[in-house]
Amino acid sequence: MTKLDETYNLNDGTKIPKVAFGTWQMPADKTREAVLNALEAGYRHIDTALAYDNEKEVGQAVRDSDIPRDQIYVTSKLPGETKTYEGAKKDFETTFNNLDIDYLDLYLVHAPFPWSEMSTEGDINKYDQANQEVWKALEEIQASGKVKSIGVSNFDVHDLESLLTTAKVTPAVDQIQYYVGHTEPKISQFTKDHNILIEAYSPLATGKMLSNPTVERIADKNNVSVAQLAIQFVVQNGALPLPKATHKEHILANAKLDFEIGDEDMKTLNGLEDTAINMYHNAHQE
Repeated sequence: MTKLDETYNLNDGTKIPKVAFGTWQMPADKTREAVLNALEAGYRHIDTALAYDNEKEVGQAVRDSDIPRDQIYVTSKLPGETKTYEGAKKDFETTFNNLDIDYLDLYLVHAPFPWSEMSTEGDINKYDQANQEVWKALEEIQASGKVKSIGVSNFDVHDLESLLTTAKVTPAVDQIQYYVGHTEPKISQFTKDHNILIEAYSPLATGKMLSNPTVERIADKNNVSVAQLAIQFVVQNGALPLPKATHKEHILANAKLDFEIGDEDMKTLNGLEDTAINMYHNAHQE
């Protein structure tokens, strides 16, 4: 048994593999092969989104893998721009048809505000009511059986608090940017208190932490790569990493997580300042 076989228990009673294969920024023409390689390497959790423009290729890979559908966990996401009940229902049907895999295991609201407003200084909290309406649509989609679990992405504490004032279903996960030196303590504590699992996208800080000297030193001490250390760090913090790779050798290497980081090394890693150089952060989650 490997880390790829292990699972977390979600607050809705379902299980989710501890490590996912991410497809953000993955060109559609490379996605099918990359996902098939990931499944061959042992990954059983694939993450995509309507905004990635590669859902069809993810679905094709799942169907072509010859692995039973109930042994592969598939996540997709509602675009951040979609902020109406009707729009959420419509976009989900597009995703459902793109994937063509009978059902989704997890469906997320990709962001609490349109991406075009992420870097503005305007009042993004004006979308609180819209997010509540979108969440109602997701609750109904889950009740239909087309999705097993629902959650959110890029939601901060305010966004979660607002959603929970009207939600009948507590989000199962919150997928946020999370890596060594950037572990979002306020969001992490809130989600822990409400039994919401943190999913960590960009666990390697899109490669920008790979030359951090402290991380390199601890990786060498453990006889693993910086990438392997970074992914395992997330798991040992109780979060779910979503590493991405298109080259088969990187996919295979990232799956080798059969080691444990010692307590002192974890303490050092958790105490580090941001380990990435010139990494973009969502200012609304600072």
